[in-house]
Amino acid sequence: MNNITCYHCHKTIPILGAFKIVRTEECPYCSTSLHCCRMCTFYDPKVYNECRESNADRIVDKEKANFCDYFNLSDGSQAGTSKEDLINHAASLFKK
Repeated sequence: MNNITCYHCHKTIPILGAFKIVRTEECPYCSTSLHCCRMCTFYDPKVYNECRESNADRIVDKEKANFCDYFNLSDGSQAGTSKEDLINHAASLFKK
């Protein structure tokens, strides 16, 4: 059994075996979409289009379910590194 962490509620979700996340899959705790950019290993808010997969189509809303063929479920270790989190952290560096 593996575990992933929901990017939204940060709760641990147990995953059995080779469980495949389908587009309609949701977090059992907060009902957030799991087949979204924020739950993908290619998601990176620091790169162009916030995706490290250069062949992927541009997806505007990174928190909504999508049809990306390159989706690869992340364990959630990057949860909490949203664009807003990074902007807030940068802004806090310059406050007096």
